Formats: sequence, C-alpha cells, structure tokens
Amino acid sequence: MTTAGFDITQSETIIYEKKDRVAWITLNRPERMNSQGRELGAAKSRALRDASNDGDILVVVITGAGGRAFSAGADLKERAEGLDAEASSAPVVREAPFGEEMCPLPIIAAIDGYALGGGLEMALRCDIRIATESSRLALPEVRRGSFAAYGCIHLSRFIPQGEAKMIQLTGAHIGARRAYEIGLIQSILPDREALMAEAERIANEIKLSAPSSVAAVKRIADIGRNLPPEYAVVLRDLEGRSQGREDYNEGAKAFSEKRTPNWEPRKVWPSGIGARG
Repeated sequence: MTTAGFDITQSETIIYEKKDRVAWITLNRPERMNSQGRELGAAKSRALRDASNDGDILVVVITGAGGRAFSAGADLKERAEGLDAEASSAPVVREAPFGEEMCPLPIIAAIDGYALGGGLEMALRCDIRIATESSRLALPEVRRGSFAAYGCIHLSRFIPQGEAKMIQLTGAHIGARRAYEIGLIQSILPDREALMAEAERIANEIKLSAPSSVAAVKRIADIGRNLPPEYAVVLRDLEGRSQGREDYNEGAKAFSEKRTPNWEPRKVWPSGIGARG
C-alpha cells in the first residue's frame, strides 16, 4: 500500500493510501473522535478529488482512526472558537469543497464506533455502509437546538420514514444491529480487523465489474431515485447510448471464453472531475 504525499492532503488529519486500485481515506483525529473541523474537511476533499482524478483508482473506502469513532460529526468546539475569531479578523478564503456526492467512484463507509451527526451524514453520502457490532449511529442535533441538514432530507430515502423520524426526532443512538435491520447498513462485523477485511472484499467484488458500467450505475441510481420512474428510464437510456462498446464486448467474450474480463482503464473527464468509460 502506498501513502499519498503530504502535498495532496496537506494535513495530518487525513491518512490517504492507495492499494490495488482502492483509495483508503482514514479520518485521523482520534483525540477528537474524528470530528470534522475545517482542516480535516479540506484534506478529505483533496483526497476525494485526487481519487476521482486518478484513472487507476476504482473504489474508495472511508473510515476513522482510533477505534472509538468513525466520526462524531462537526467539531463544535472549533466552530465556537471560529465564530469569535471571524468576528475580529478578515474573511478566510476557503477551498471549494469536493464531497462524497461529487465523487464518481463507489464509496464504502467502514464505520467503527460512533457515527454521529455529520459523521452519520458523511456515511449516508457513501454508497455502501458497513459497521462493527459496537458501533452507534445518531443524528443528535435536535438535542442541541438544531437539526440535521443532509440527514433530515435524505435519511428517509434510505430507510422507512417512520424509522427515519424516530432517529431524527429523538436524537437517540441506535446500535449496529438495529441499523442493519432497517437497512441503514449492509453488513455487521465483530471487530475492526473484520471490518477492514469486509471493506476490501466488497471493493474487490466491485473491481470485477466494468468501470464504465459501475460509473453509469452510480449516476443512474443517484439521480434516478429523485425522478419519477418514467423520467428515470429516459436517464437510463441516455446513459446506455453514451456507453462505449469496449467493455460490453469484452464482457461477452470473457463469459464465452470462461475467463476474467480485462477491462479498459477508467477514463477521467478532461476537467479531472468525474469518470466515464
């Protein structure tokens, strides 16, 4: 496994590694339960952008260091300190964010410990969520006089509305078992070692698929779920017509010849954002 240079993440709050066409992004603020301060957010954004721009990367895994938390959400202490600082200083120029929803690659959230508030929302922005048995998930903002932004809108798109409202209105934690029962996570693992092994297994399963097909499926699923079925069908047909024939032909030949397909490398848009085969 190779660790990306400091010039990419420009922060010790992120560990960014690449191995066998998988990008591993580890939130590295265990002393603050991997809470998402300004520096960590910017470093994660750079790592996601780099993975998206790297045609050799096919899957992304996001996890948290320390074993106590995936992410406890926003760093409220830093936010409070920032309000005081901003009131007495010039405006801060921030980098344009590049979030999970902008990444064209499948993203696996490997949750070990607490996924609270913005930490759970980050996991919701990923495509697949897996967790250890001891993990706890919640949107506790209502207990702090606020409410979840992304989570308030999107949680009911992942699980039944009654289950979503139970989480949103109470702010109470739910365990990994309950999260699995309602479909919020896709696998439960006994410990961190098993969690990482499962993340790698799922990534390897995705890598067996044609990169162009995976990119198209992600786009259709993400956009199509917000459209009436008759419009989603049009989107699917447009994607189908835009797909190249190389992967389709290779898939058919590999099946006929009883071998593993040799997929074309993932192609990246000239802008560096997005991927198409």
